[in-house]
Amino acid sequence: MHIEVRHLRTIKAIHDTGGLARAADVLNITQSALSHQIKGIEDQAGVELFVRRSKPLKLSAAGKRMLKAAESILPILSDLEAEFDGLKDGSTGRLHIALECHACFEWLLPVLEQFRKVWPDVDVDIRSSLAFDAMSALRREEVDLVITSDPNADDVAVFNPLFDYSPVFVCSSQNPLADKSFVSADDFVDQTLFTYPVDRPKLDIFKMLLTPNRVEPEAVRQVELTAVILMLVASNRGVAVLPDWVVRQVGKAAEHVVLPITKGGLTRRMYAATRETENTLPYMAHFIRLARQEAVKLQRA
Repeated sequence: MHIEVRHLRTIKAIHDTGGLARAADVLNITQSALSHQIKGIEDQAGVELFVRRSKPLKLSAAGKRMLKAAESILPILSDLEAEFDGLKDGSTGRLHIALECHACFEWLLPVLEQFRKVWPDVDVDIRSSLAFDAMSALRREEVDLVITSDPNADDVAVFNPLFDYSPVFVCSSQNPLADKSFVSADDFVDQTLFTYPVDRPKLDIFKMLLTPNRVEPEAVRQVELTAVILMLVASNRGVAVLPDWVVRQVGKAAEHVVLPITKGGLTRRMYAATRETENTLPYMAHFIRLARQEAVKLQRA
């Protein structure tokens, strides 16, 4: 027996309306075509699906069994069709994010809070475990967007600029370096440097200053939380290099001093990397726009 979706819809329509004429109107077919369809189903099944000469038209035991299947299957198919329609018009989908920028959590959360209100049907998640292999995860479709400051030539990814920032030096007001107008590579030689738990090649201070100048700090200590880094720095236990937007308010505190790195300062750009095939999805474009707007608020704080 070959049962089609239209057969299930036919059985349910006849049951719901109580007659062939009204069911035909609901299904937008002629009553003659509907009768022919019912006969075809019954011929395949070898049983009658309706109690003949009953008013309103009633289902037989076999017909009730088919109705039960229709009531179970049709809502699933309807949900699937709605999901596919949403994917096609960009109103539903998945936005799993990996961060190569450890300091970006505080900036990102307000963005996600605004995003979820506009796109409640988009599945949002932050995949912290993939931070160290974020771009590969993007290519493997394990994540859908990567926050990164390291764009590279890629046949798969598009790098959408978000905002520029400056890595800045933070020390205690009791540190001898606090009296300088800026710091250079050599100033790190006798300092304990607090960093996020990120590989050195991905840390701005190593990539842009220390490694090119072959300078090694006295010690490097990894710390998860920005607040803890700032607390340790305030205690004059060491120094840190953080994005300017992270420490913009800290620069006004008496126990911290914020200095540029090198006389001209350092500048970096943050990007949202997406797969090229998904870069123009409406919800993806809206997320990127919100991310840029939130970055402007941070920089004006």
